[in-house]
Amino acid sequence: GRILAAYLGFEFIDPKDVIFIDQEGRYDVKKTDAILSQKLSETPYAVIPGFYGSLNDGSGKIKAFSRGGSDVTGSIVAKNGKVDLYENWTDVSGFLIADPRIVKNPDVIETITYKELRELSYMGASVLHENSVFPVRKEGIPIHIKNTNRPEDQGTLIVESTCHKPTHVITGIAGKQGFATVMIEKDMMNSEIGFGRKVLQVLEDLNISWEHMPTGIDDLSIILRSRELTPIKEQEILKQLTQKLEVDTAEIEHDLSIIMIVGEKMKSQVGVTATAAKALSENEVNIQMISQGSSEVSIMFVVSKNQEEKAIKALYNAFFSNN
Repeated sequence: GRILAAYLGFEFIDPKDVIFIDQEGRYDVKKTDAILSQKLSETPYAVIPGFYGSLNDGSGKIKAFSRGGSDVTGSIVAKNGKVDLYENWTDVSGFLIADPRIVKNPDVIETITYKELRELSYMGASVLHENSVFPVRKEGIPIHIKNTNRPEDQGTLIVESTCHKPTHVITGIAGKQGFATVMIEKDMMNSEIGFGRKVLQVLEDLNISWEHMPTGIDDLSIILRSRELTPIKEQEILKQLTQKLEVDTAEIEHDLSIIMIVGEKMKSQVGVTATAAKALSENEVNIQMISQGSSEVSIMFVVSKNQEEKAIKALYNAFFSNN
């Protein structure tokens, strides 16, 4: 950083003096923004390294961000510099519609909203760390993903909302392995006040976080990451559900994958779920669970881990290959 600053004739700003991070690796908004915004207002051009800052306890000790340090640093600097555009130069030409390891030569997504980005990043689309969007999103600053090795490529523009008319109904498809479900059945569950809270309390007491919770009238499923479960915790969950909540049945199933189709345009399009379900059925992919987010930006399919790639290919062909 110092060498580059000297070469360009720019000021070098050391993150330890202007960016402050808590013990969990998250940036201290209040302390950082006050100091960094003042520094940048006095500095027309600067080189600022990524990944680290100082602990926010006043000790002056160096602290790294927990994950995605360079992306997050750039976002914080863009926010406090009150810039018009945050360019993030990386080694790919933007977000792809699907994983190129599964789908051959998928197209680049030209424009994507922050909501769509969050959904795809959560599911493993790792071009940009998901935490890096928060600082600039609040300020209405778009992010442009560009390829350092192919600067002529258009890249992907990330915005809050857009009047851009996408070519396809779906913006992107992503999948992730490593999930398990806790499946619960109890007659008249829907009329038992506080039942859902009691179920989640069992997980909280065991220090287990959950991801999704699709429900029916007399059944409830909790999707969580398999790494959260140990054999002892599994037995304790089943024991407490059976004894304390008096459920009729409780089972835990591992080796599941979540497939997500994402797109703001889905809200105004009829038949998206039907098209997806038909494509999976025709390719003999068994859907174990379906859930649509309340914002209608994403539809989630839970399938067996060994059917994940087949499912992604089927969905891609259904929504993109014929266009």
